Amino acid sequence: MDRTRPLTLLLAGVLAAGGLVSLTPVAQAADSELARNGGFESGLDGWSCTAGSGVVVSSPVHGGTKALQATPAGSDQARCSQTVTVKPNSAYTLSGWVRGSYVYLGASGTGTTDVSTWTQSAPDWQKLTTGFTTGASTTSVTLYTHGWYGTGAYLADDLSLIGPGGDPVQTPATPTGLAAGSPTSTSVPLTWPAVSGATSYKVYRGGTPAATVTGTSYTATGLAPSTSYTFQVSAVNSAGESAKSTAVTATTTSGGGNPGGGLPAHALVGYLHASFANGSGYTRMADVPDSWDVINLAFGEPTSVTSGDIRFSLCPAAECPNVESAADFKAAIKAKQAAGKKVLISIGGQNGQVQLSTTAARDTFVSSVSKIIDEYGLDGLDIDFEGHSLSLQTGDTDFRNPTSPVIVNLISAVKSLKAKYGSGFVLTMAPETFFVQLGYQFYGSGQWGGQDPRAGAYLPVIHALRDDLTLLHVQDYNSGPIMGLDNQYHSMGGADFHIAMTDMLLTGFPVAGNTDRVFPALRPEQVAIGLPASTQAGNGHTTPSEVNKALDCLTKKTNCGTYQTHGTWPALRGLMTWSINWDRFNAWEFSRNFDAYRWS
Repeated sequence: MDRTRPLTLLLAGVLAAGGLVSLTPVAQAADSELARNGGFESGLDGWSCTAGSGVVVSSPVHGGTKALQATPAGSDQARCSQTVTVKPNSAYTLSGWVRGSYVYLGASGTGTTDVSTWTQSAPDWQKLTTGFTTGASTTSVTLYTHGWYGTGAYLADDLSLIGPGGDPVQTPATPTGLAAGSPTSTSVPLTWPAVSGATSYKVYRGGTPAATVTGTSYTATGLAPSTSYTFQVSAVNSAGESAKSTAVTATTTSGGGNPGGGLPAHALVGYLHASFANGSGYTRMADVPDSWDVINLAFGEPTSVTSGDIRFSLCPAAECPNVESAADFKAAIKAKQAAGKKVLISIGGQNGQVQLSTTAARDTFVSSVSKIIDEYGLDGLDIDFEGHSLSLQTGDTDFRNPTSPVIVNLISAVKSLKAKYGSGFVLTMAPETFFVQLGYQFYGSGQWGGQDPRAGAYLPVIHALRDDLTLLHVQDYNSGPIMGLDNQYHSMGGADFHIAMTDMLLTGFPVAGNTDRVFPALRPEQVAIGLPASTQAGNGHTTPSEVNKALDCLTKKTNCGTYQTHGTWPALRGLMTWSINWDRFNAWEFSRNFDAYRWS
């Protein structure tokens, strides 16, 4: 990405040298100040910043007592913008004071030539000025300022647009005709007619804002089965928000609220090294303590990356001298199930790359996984796709409507398995933070390309299967720092990381900062926290005391530290760990702490 900067700067310099920037229209006598809160004295009122990148600071400032500070992160340039009303065929002067490196000021939607100006380096306040003439039918333009990739925070203050004001924008009318479609057990689709002059719509659930969308439809998800919900919608533009529409009520269907149910209110999930040994020693199925409610057999692996043909066999005796016979293994599984435990086949792992890039691979996946489930009498499937198993093709930008074959085929395959085995089928997933929470900042290759196409790639899978999903236990380990909903980076190893990462799942978040594409919250009983069982099991080991702090914060709103959650979730399902074998190696510290924890 750094290689594109000189070209961009050179182009900007050529445009400036050619006189484009200097063609600033002269303000007329009837001109007035059109930028709202350009000095940021009223906070961010009137301004919208991408991914929550902007804050108002009291020092340093250019004028007054406040200024904007915005921080680029990754592919996000920390763009802060405001839409203003203008007149057609009119001249305008845009100016502002900035401080920092590679700071831009511009206007888009002019109807003629959109303009921008920038400074490469402004160690102290520097004024930027440009101008434009609106097109014959232009009635609004968007003012913006932003930084640049890989640079630090920039400051902006006293932003100004001088020119003739447009006709006052009227608050849009109240939407009519709000209708609820056919509910599922956890979702309700909503539609309404467009309102003239509206630029967006706010959806309310039970009188509380649930989402802001630009279209005329929305699906409320993450709902409880057999529950009545009331919805309203309002229309919004730069003049304000209309009154709420007449409410509609819809009741979710029964069933599906706890796919593959039968788990205790708070469950312990563990992976059992059944097909290999890695220093922790082999643990027989019959020797797994009763503490473990879900046992994931690690791993089913493909015959090749793209075959979809999944195979599973017990650890060879040469590698695991104490391995039981297949008959004893199957008998032990039945005994666990008789005791109320769930035993799943986990597909993938670090070495088991699975790419269902064709429908043939999809169909082979379904048939081969079914064969494993049937042979061992298992309760369901755990998806532990890592590495390069999932990635998003260029142009696949909406997690709600994926187009990448490896994503679409996986969703289809799992739905086929669910349909085959019915409501008792247990489905769990163990993605890494890179594929889930990182989606708050980055999704796929990004708007401008150049990002890792795997970023956030699990989100469309989780979203499409949320009504079938029993448990999501993201691996809160082997992870780099991840930005939470407080727009701060959090690092693994302590309670803070688990609190911030889990809060994102239980609150929902805009994907890649796009408030029109919000990943909806999961139900707390669908979520468990994934941790390593010992220091040998993986990076990011968390001591029992810190694990308990995380549980306290998420379920009781105590011991939260500096991070403030967006709710309290006493129904949080529990914990997952890698692995049962490593916990045994560590004298069962992890499971004993779970057993001793007081949930209420």
